[in-house]
Amino acid sequence: MQNRRILSLCLLFFPTLLMAQVSGVVKSNMGEVLPGAIVRWIGEKKAVTGAHGITVEADGVFTEYDYNDGAMAVLPGGMPGTNHLMAHDGLKQVLVDYNNAKKYLAAICAAPSVLGMNGFLEGRHATCYPGFEEKLLGAKALPDAVVIDGNMITSRGMGTAISFGAALVSVLIGEDAAESLLKAIQY
Repeated sequence: MQNRRILSLCLLFFPTLLMAQVSGVVKSNMGEVLPGAIVRWIGEKKAVTGAHGITVEADGVFTEYDYNDGAMAVLPGGMPGTNHLMAHDGLKQVLVDYNNAKKYLAAICAAPSVLGMNGFLEGRHATCYPGFEEKLLGAKALPDAVVIDGNMITSRGMGTAISFGAALVSVLIGEDAAESLLKAIQY
């Protein structure tokens, strides 16, 4: 299918990550509103319990997933889960590969610090959860809800998750699709 886009969500489900920051807009509604999109939940293991005690079954396990066809990697935030993302060597390599291929890297809440601490935000604009700005190494930190700079998309936190989800749709599929998604969820 020529217009088909794959949204590869590299969500490493550690117990302290906040899955709700991306799950509501992206997973629940994208397939219904945007039939051309494919969303993949990738976990460090098949079933993982998040920060609020909700267990999610991933579509794939991190070490077994083929990242070559993905158009975007998305990192959820939360602490100390973001520290686990930072320490995950496999994730670092996926981020490097995606960035080298000019694929989108997106992160919300504290997770933009993973992009910053690994040098992906050097010379760019970005946003994050307040208090993590110093970890956006080399970036100009902005107070905006969502910041798109090249192939990097960052957002501040749970309260900006819907805007974040719409931004992901907008860059992958187009502004009309993002507006359709927002309309469908009564935003």
